[in-house]
Amino acid sequence: MAQYLKPVLKKVEPEFGSSFVLRDFYSGPQKPFWHFHPEVELAYIEKGKGKRHVGNHISYFNEGDLIMIGANLPHYGCSAGLTGDNREIVAQINESCFGNGFLNMVETSSIDDLFEKSKLGLSFYGNTKAQVGERLKSMFHMTSFEKLIELIKILHLMSLSDEYELLNATGSSLQVTGDDNHRIDVIYDFVRSNFESKITVDEIAAKVNMSTPAFCRFFKKSTAKTFIQFLNEYRIAHACKLISEESTSIADVAFECGFQNLSNFNRAFKKVTGKSPSAYKQELKRVVI
Repeated sequence: MAQYLKPVLKKVEPEFGSSFVLRDFYSGPQKPFWHFHPEVELAYIEKGKGKRHVGNHISYFNEGDLIMIGANLPHYGCSAGLTGDNREIVAQINESCFGNGFLNMVETSSIDDLFEKSKLGLSFYGNTKAQVGERLKSMFHMTSFEKLIELIKILHLMSLSDEYELLNATGSSLQVTGDDNHRIDVIYDFVRSNFESKITVDEIAAKVNMSTPAFCRFFKKSTAKTFIQFLNEYRIAHACKLISEESTSIADVAFECGFQNLSNFNRAFKKVTGKSPSAYKQELKRVVI
């Protein structure tokens, strides 16, 4: 029987008197975990940098972020690995909180479209990110009724915006069936701790007590990519971080990220980001891969 990478189902419970979750986090680096939930998640990171993994998408984000993650889309905690002081505001919304038929109305059709697009993961930027961030912060001083109205206004604003990028543009999300929470934790913990060094498929297969052929089939069927593709994307996300934050040479970045030679690094970087490392360094802009 085929096995799958299975994220943990996370139970989301609104506070008494509210039909959706709104939380304000001031946190440092923390251990993430691979999870999903039926609620749509809106995460605004006012300050901070780090890596994000949503569905099949891995990238590095810089100077804050506004992400919308669709229902049941597996992801690692967006705040994982943030550096320095940071603040994250998270809203988790079950579509049922608006009542039956709400999203089928003519007036809310754009919000319904927004929820549909969020199944691929959305990253907002520009004025949309700034406006939504400020409005989310203001909600903590509102009554429960005012919060609900403001949430609808925020979703409407986002639904009309063109300042967004799809995170999982292939439309392929990870399988959420099966019974393999331990294996996925082992794989991600090992890559996160050892990506700077050489990692072979045989080595990672042994870590999860599988033969190499079985592991390759398992990983490809579960993620729609090979383990080497996943590993290279993780390394390139870290390379983007180093290039954005430091004056390190491209060659040094390549070796710090686990690539054995500069040619392989340049080829992998362009395949993932669509540009060469030197072009990215000159642009110094936020990368979504």
